[in-house]
Amino acid sequence: MPEALDLLRTRRSVKPVEMSGPGPGAAEIDALLTIASRVPDHGKLIPWRFIVFEGDARLKAGESIAAAFKRKYPDATGEQIAFESARLARAPLVVAVVSRAGPHVKIPEWEQVLSAGAAAMNLVTAAHALGYAANWITEWYAYDRGVLDALGVAPNEKIAGFVHIGRVKEKPDDRPRPPLGDIVTWFGS
Repeated sequence: MPEALDLLRTRRSVKPVEMSGPGPGAAEIDALLTIASRVPDHGKLIPWRFIVFEGDARLKAGESIAAAFKRKYPDATGEQIAFESARLARAPLVVAVVSRAGPHVKIPEWEQVLSAGAAAMNLVTAAHALGYAANWITEWYAYDRGVLDALGVAPNEKIAGFVHIGRVKEKPDDRPRPPLGDIVTWFGS
C-alpha cells in the first residue's frame, strides 16, 4: 500500500484563506463524513457528531460569530466585525466536529475525547485523499457559549475543531517536522 503511505506522508494543513472552490459535492461530503466516523470508539458510544456548513449557511453562522465578537469587543471596528463574520466563509466547506464526551461507568471520558479527535483527523485525511486541502482549527468562537448555542451545540458538548475544506490555490511549502530522535524513546534501551 505505498499509495496510502504516500498519502499520509504528504498530508499537510492549508490555511482556509489559501483555499478556493469548488468544494466537495454531496456524494463527496457523504464519503468524507462516513470515513470520519470510522474511528476507534471504545464502547460504541459515538461520542462525536458533525455540523456541516456550506453555501449560505457559512455566512449565517458567521453572523452569530460576529454578534458574539461585538458583545466581547464593543469598540470593534467595522473591518474587524466583517472579518469575524467571514470566519466560516473562507473555505467552501466547513465541518464542525462536536465532542459529546461525558462520564461513563466503563469508558473514560478521555478516550471519548480522543475518539472525537480521531474523527477530525480522519476527516482531514479523507479530504486530502479526495484531492482537497483541509485545516483543522478551533479559534476563539469554538469556546464562546453564545456562538455554540447559535450553532446548536449543547451545553454538554464541545467543539473538537472546525475542519475547513476546499481547493488549494497554490501548493504550500511543507513546514519543518521534528526529527524522530527528538520525539521518540525506546523503552528498555
